[in-house]
Amino acid sequence: MDLSKVVLPTFILEPRSFLDKLSDNYYHADILAQARSLDDPYLRFKCVLRWYLSGLYRKPKGLKKPYNPVLGEVFRCYWKNRDDDTRTYYVAEQVSHHPPVSAFYVSNRQDGYVIEGSLLARSKFYGTSTSAILEGCARVHLLQWDETYITTAPYAHCKGIVIGTLSMELGGKVHIMCIETGYQAEVEFKLRSFLGSADQTNAISGRIKKGKETVASVEGYWDGKIDIKDKKTGEETNLLDVAILKEQRMTRYLMRLDYQQEYESQRLWMKVSEAIQNNDQVAATEEKTIVEEAQRSRARNLVAPWVPRFFHKDFHLQPPEGLVEQGWRYNHVNTSPWQPDEELEYEDSFVISSLRALAAGSPVESRARDPPRDLAPVLTDSDSRDEHARPKTTTRTLKQTLYSIDTTLRDHTNAIEKLTRTVESLSEGHRQAVAYRPQNVGRMPTTTHSWDLFGGFVLAIVLQAILNWLFYQKD
Repeated sequence: MDLSKVVLPTFILEPRSFLDKLSDNYYHADILAQARSLDDPYLRFKCVLRWYLSGLYRKPKGLKKPYNPVLGEVFRCYWKNRDDDTRTYYVAEQVSHHPPVSAFYVSNRQDGYVIEGSLLARSKFYGTSTSAILEGCARVHLLQWDETYITTAPYAHCKGIVIGTLSMELGGKVHIMCIETGYQAEVEFKLRSFLGSADQTNAISGRIKKGKETVASVEGYWDGKIDIKDKKTGEETNLLDVAILKEQRMTRYLMRLDYQQEYESQRLWMKVSEAIQNNDQVAATEEKTIVEEAQRSRARNLVAPWVPRFFHKDFHLQPPEGLVEQGWRYNHVNTSPWQPDEELEYEDSFVISSLRALAAGSPVESRARDPPRDLAPVLTDSDSRDEHARPKTTTRTLKQTLYSIDTTLRDHTNAIEKLTRTVESLSEGHRQAVAYRPQNVGRMPTTTHSWDLFGGFVLAIVLQAILNWLFYQKD
């Protein structure tokens, strides 16, 4: 059966909702702002590709799965751009539960981009592994250039469910295409084979094409460095470096809990998340059951089809051939370029709109310019264990590493043998001294026995220290 219908144990859950998880793709949305000043459509396409790949490296430590959103669940946040102090707003809603469809909308019209999309989450189980598949696409609108870039998502492949070590990789082919300019890219996320080397872990490769002509190739690692090579000139340049990107990540802001509505993700799952963070799996299971039973009760009591609050189905959305479109759109979508009389963009009760120029000193204008007091910067998610880009492992470096380990082990073995011989010679000398010791001293046997115990104790301590030092050096 589809794993989205399976009640999973709480120890495998990441303490946040899938609607929250989808926002990880937009920590570097400010990259899209650079497209405003790029007159060359090829450079704009590379800019969009760079942004797309920048949203993939964030993942929890270990193998974790976010909560399945309940029907009508909503989530919102925003990021503040450090360069020009603009804000990128994100709102999302669970518009369907069977099948599970999540719709989202991202807007920073002042910086020239809007992103909208909807994804259907489903799973496949293969016996010893499983894949989480996202069917649907996102549309990236560059407002100044009147261009739309359609993107699809890779699937997450989890190994080691039954035997082996639990691990997660991204797999499949994704598409990034712009109908207006004719540029498109197909990027393959490669899964590491059973006997594959470390070079295959998280590797990607792809091509950028203009029509049917290949313009450039893309190679690298989605959690490390990615390079792009121009086909005509042969020049190879760096498209992105995750180690550098982490230092440029925008700060995300969430609504304070006491200001959140009833079905906002953080408030809805608050008790479950607290229990998981406190390692109380019993309480987490109980609280999770309460949320899920309330969802089932609401579904049973519905007398009419569910109508989402902030999104609607648009049957006119037609994806390019071969792609799947779920067709949900934001009720307040605005893809018109930023106008001179617009002062700022803001979000109020999940409605994103802009403030027009007002008379100086107007109380409405004053309130709009104040920093929001109900929002605060938070860190609700985590990165991979890989803190830096992984260097490629070659056969030569592997041989050098093994040789170094072997040399160290030999040196330690020789040192232990030398120490063992020294201890044995000392023990032999001690036994000879005891053999020639006069036997007519009344208290001599007691002294000899005490010395044997003390010597054995000291010898045990020395050997234990040597072993501890040896294994510490090996680690």
